[in-house]
Amino acid sequence: MTYSGDTSVGGPADVRELPALTISKLAVGPMHNNAYLLRCTRTGDAVLIDAADEGDRLLDLLDGEGLTRVVTTHRHGDHWQALAEVVGATGARTVAHPLDAEALPVSVDEAAEHGSTIPVGDSALTVVHLRGHTPGSIALRYDDPAGHTHLFTGDSLFPGGVGKTGSDADFRSLLDDVERRVFGELGDDTWVYPGHGKDTTLGAERPQLPDWRERGW
Repeated sequence: MTYSGDTSVGGPADVRELPALTISKLAVGPMHNNAYLLRCTRTGDAVLIDAADEGDRLLDLLDGEGLTRVVTTHRHGDHWQALAEVVGATGARTVAHPLDAEALPVSVDEAAEHGSTIPVGDSALTVVHLRGHTPGSIALRYDDPAGHTHLFTGDSLFPGGVGKTGSDADFRSLLDDVERRVFGELGDDTWVYPGHGKDTTLGAERPQLPDWRERGW
C-alpha cells in the first residue's frame, strides 16, 4: 500500500518501505503525537523516535527484539510519556540533546549534538539542532542513498509553520535555524515527518517562509 502519513490515534501504523529502512508512523496519546519506528531492512536493528505515549502499542509495533535506541526530539512531556516503559522493557539506549536531557524521566545515554550521527543498523540519522521550541529541540535527517531526504522534525516544523515558541526571540531563533539548517541545506523533495499531525514536504512549505516571518509565528 502507498504511504500517506495520515494516521489516527487507535488506528494502525502507516508503513513506508525504503530500500534500507522501513519507517512506521503511529499516532498515540491524547495529544495525537506521532511516534516513528525506523528499522534497518538488513540487520533488523531499530530506532524509535519519541516514545510519546501508549507504551503497549509502541512495544507491539516493535514486534520482538531489535530496538537499539530511543531518541527524544525535545523535553516536552507529551513526547516521552512512554519512554521509561519502553526502555525498561527493551534495554534500549536513550538519546537526546543535552540542553533538554535533564527534563526527561530517565537518564540519557547518548548526547544528540548538532551534526552527530545515530546508527540505525547499516544506515544513520544526522542530528539537526533547531533552537527555539525548546533549547534542545532536534530534528533527525535520513539521506536515502536511493532516493530523497527524510526529516523527522519533532515540534520544530509542521505543515504551515514552525513550532510554538514562548517569545519573539525564540521564534526568530527557531525560524532562523529552520531556514538555514533545513531549507538552506535540503531540497524540495525532502519529506517532513512532524511530531503531530500529517506529513509535508519542504517544497510545499518553502514558498510560505516569508509569510511565517512576517506574521511572527
